[in-house]
Amino acid sequence: MGVPFKDIVVYLDGSESSMTAVMYAIKLAVEHEAKLTAVYVVNTKALGELVKAGIFVAIERDEYQRDLQADADRYLRHASKLAAQKQLELDTVKLEGAVHVVVRQLLKDRHADLLVLGGITDIRSRREELSSETDRMMRTAPCPVLVVRDDDDIWLEFEA
Repeated sequence: MGVPFKDIVVYLDGSESSMTAVMYAIKLAVEHEAKLTAVYVVNTKALGELVKAGIFVAIERDEYQRDLQADADRYLRHASKLAAQKQLELDTVKLEGAVHVVVRQLLKDRHADLLVLGGITDIRSRREELSSETDRMMRTAPCPVLVVRDDDDIWLEFEA
């Protein structure tokens, strides 16, 4: 096997596939004795675009943003509990902005050598493909990217 990973970042968005990615990243970090960071990004860029498009008024945006912040905290806490089950200290980071931009900057700042992402959902249109944050992160990450397939085996292995 090649050089072990030393600094792994896993992206969390609250989806089932991102939770699977967290479990896989925890196992990987334990195996490689690596540092693991879970990052959740509140997509304030998308919220701003909804206001600009007239879909949200500013008050609704602020309320929705508070809900998203609470979601981020809840998912990061859950990821920390999963890591604790495997005696791994997990660094959690909550950021705001355009997802792929702030994740790329975090990867650079931490000199991460691996980004772990949840499985990619089926993209139904070219427009969805262009707007997929997961796709953008894969294309712009300054380090290798591991995409974890949403697989029951990972859940079972994690519990073992």
